[in-house]
Amino acid sequence: MNIVIRKGLRRPTAANVVYLIKAGSDLNSLSFSADEIAYVKTQHRNKQKVVEINRYKSMHYVVYGDLLGFREVRRESYRKSGSVAQKLMSKAQIERVVVYPVNASKEDTLMFVEGLALANYQFLKYKSDAGKKEHLLKQIDVYMQEMEEADLNELSNSLESVYFARDLVNEPDSYLTAEKLASEIKELAEKVDAKVEVFNKKKIEALKMGGLLAVNRGSINPPTFTIVEWKPENAVNKKPVIFVGKGVVYDTGGLSLKPSNYMDTMKSDMAGAAAVAGAVIAIAKSKLPLHVMALIPATDNRPDGNAYTPGDVVVMHDGTTVEVLNTDAEGRMILADALSYAKNFDPELVIDVATLTGAASRAIGNMAMVGMKSKSDADFELLKKTGEQVFERIVEFPMWDEYKDMIKSDIADLKNVGGPDAGAITAAKFLEHFTDYPYIHLDIAGPAFLSKRDNYRTIGGTGVGVRLLYEFAAAKIQQLTKD
Repeated sequence: MNIVIRKGLRRPTAANVVYLIKAGSDLNSLSFSADEIAYVKTQHRNKQKVVEINRYKSMHYVVYGDLLGFREVRRESYRKSGSVAQKLMSKAQIERVVVYPVNASKEDTLMFVEGLALANYQFLKYKSDAGKKEHLLKQIDVYMQEMEEADLNELSNSLESVYFARDLVNEPDSYLTAEKLASEIKELAEKVDAKVEVFNKKKIEALKMGGLLAVNRGSINPPTFTIVEWKPENAVNKKPVIFVGKGVVYDTGGLSLKPSNYMDTMKSDMAGAAAVAGAVIAIAKSKLPLHVMALIPATDNRPDGNAYTPGDVVVMHDGTTVEVLNTDAEGRMILADALSYAKNFDPELVIDVATLTGAASRAIGNMAMVGMKSKSDADFELLKKTGEQVFERIVEFPMWDEYKDMIKSDIADLKNVGGPDAGAITAAKFLEHFTDYPYIHLDIAGPAFLSKRDNYRTIGGTGVGVRLLYEFAAAKIQQLTKD
């Protein structure tokens, strides 16, 4: 991450400052002139929640916080104000700013800093110097007595993992092969003392992961299967919580070829893998006392001469036979092998994260993700609540048994698509077949990659899922220790 977030030790004087307030009367205790106070109040009456004052030698920003509304909406409002402030700071070419909560809680302040830092993200790796317009903001100091360094460190750990996930999603396939994805994850995970194991193609063949191998048949690059594990000695859970991420580093659709304009963003088809890796790395870096794992099957999906075909029957890792009717339904093929492999660890809960279906995106757009559950009612409710808090919201779809009839095959145990209706649900029912444990499915096809900035969710990879899973882990710890 290109920003340092730290605790400010003294009240700001000549620095660039952000003042978090709730009402105009909060300005009276600050060093603003009568004209400046009048200007701020006028701008606020004109619906400006972030007001900029240029003192030439320094810039000052007054941020009004919401007084009413649900807690989750107020939290998001502070993140959005952070995004607005970041735009203004970028224009002013500010390198360092002090956040001074005049009338704001610790939580309000953290949400503002989170939005400010997330909005400052850029992916400039492939920009020439002439084309770069780099944000200069490099340091955020938070002046607040009750703010602990630990609070800011934990926030930084989460944000660094979001940056990492965004970077991975934004990388082109020419760089990010399945092997490169595994090595990038391994390098960062080992720095935070997480255990990493990467299966090569020979090992995957020995494990008879037929779904992953079938999708990989059209590629000149080998597949990988990465396991990241954080198992602290003080873990509060006896059985691991496992995150499974779809790692299709590029998806042409295979022989069921996508139209060219549908391929433009298919480097993002490994956003689930980036999310689960980022979440486990953040958990490990913060040393949360929860045993967690990430399982990441990875490959690209291409229409080479040896590519798997519609009509093929594939034998999966657990022995299930699958009739392939659409090679573009490849994500569920590789995830199924990972979900059946997860049984080896006797998990307490498994959550998969995947850019799985266009049906999910068409149903709810990029405002939320689609979620479904099996044998995990309490955990799903906790995850939904966490999603509201971090504003990575979950819309629940049903996963009734009747939907499984739509994926029955005449010649195999299952078929890999269920027809034109309820596509997001039948995909989840396909995956559920390979589980025998509490299970949650998250389809992030909508919010994983954006064509234009949405406040602090920048263009390209959003890193959706990282903050959700990290905060879910923290909430799970509280739940287990309370029980």
